[in-house]
Amino acid sequence: MRPPDDQGMDPPREDAIRAEPGPGRAGMARPGRKASPEAQRAWVRLPSGRRLDLISPTPFDWTDEDLAIGLSRTFRWGGHSVWPGAPLSVAQHSLAVLALRRAKTRGGLTEAEARRELLHDAEEGLLGFDCISPLKPFLGAGFADLQARLSGAVALRYALPAWTPEAKRAHKACDIALAAGEAVHVAGWTPAELRGTLGIRAAVMAEDPLLPAFGGEPWRPWPPELAAERFLAALRQLGGEISQRGSGGRDKG
Repeated sequence: MRPPDDQGMDPPREDAIRAEPGPGRAGMARPGRKASPEAQRAWVRLPSGRRLDLISPTPFDWTDEDLAIGLSRTFRWGGHSVWPGAPLSVAQHSLAVLALRRAKTRGGLTEAEARRELLHDAEEGLLGFDCISPLKPFLGAGFADLQARLSGAVALRYALPAWTPEAKRAHKACDIALAAGEAVHVAGWTPAELRGTLGIRAAVMAEDPLLPAFGGEPWRPWPPELAAERFLAALRQLGGEISQRGSGGRDKG
């Protein structure tokens, strides 16, 4: 695959990806083959009908719609929210990080950089779980490896450029700043608790970075259907559909 640029993406070759054993691929059963109950539990069926092996994913196992729906139904802050019946989705958070990053970047982001920002938590939509950071060490190296495999499949699928140290620092600054705003305006923590209990030192943002583009009530979580629709539109604007050409995914079942 040639390095991604702003003109589009070359899709990864499905035959090449499937020919590589990859981490954890050896010994993993496929549909129709005998497998232990433990191995079978790694399969999830997505809204499109495609099947994703969470332990051994490939870049061809989901559609853009599957990803958008998954992220819209995966919630931040453990699903807790001061807004009645409205938890904050990872899809909405991802759009907010992209908006904030664009606002703070002189000269703007390239298409590939914007795609990387939008998809920085994409593996959570495939896994259906946004683990709060303090809990991750207790889940062990196996969970970290699982996240890395899913993130790797996403990076291949969407031709995401590798993070440079400078870009990673800029991204983390926006991600943490947004987390501070979400903690207070969505999850209901006080500014004092934000620092003393959560250990987040970033200033609490007053303005919702999504307001200029989408309007509405500041910081109100969107319904999952709306979050999925808006995330999918942003992904397609950034070339998400290009990566699907020639990829049929795993058999529907």
